[in-house]
Amino acid sequence: MSTQHARNFQNHETWKEHQQTKQPNIVRKRVAVQKRWITRGEKFLYSLFAFGLLLGLAYMVYFSSHIDQLNRNIQTMNTEISQQTSLNQNLSYEVKELSQPDRIMLMPKNTAWKFKMLK
Repeated sequence: MSTQHARNFQNHETWKEHQQTKQPNIVRKRVAVQKRWITRGEKFLYSLFAFGLLLGLAYMVYFSSHIDQLNRNIQTMNTEISQQTSLNQNLSYEVKELSQPDRIMLMPKNTAWKFKMLK
């Protein structure tokens, strides 16, 4: 190296030392960036999916209870219909009994006898 280069190098080194003494020693710490296991977007999607699932399950419970109530109403109506049917059959049998011609013919005779007895 030539003397000129040596001086320039020496001047450069002294300049660097001078610059370093001017600036306070800044300690640079490395900040550990925590890597998220689940991103915000994934959390949003998972939350949306869970909400939809809960909403679907609640609708299923509501729908099944509604169907159960309808089935109970149907059973009640069937019971009432069977009772009314048996009542109608009994009444029909009674109508047939009361509408026999022999019975109808006996009614005036019995009442006539009663009237004759009363006189």
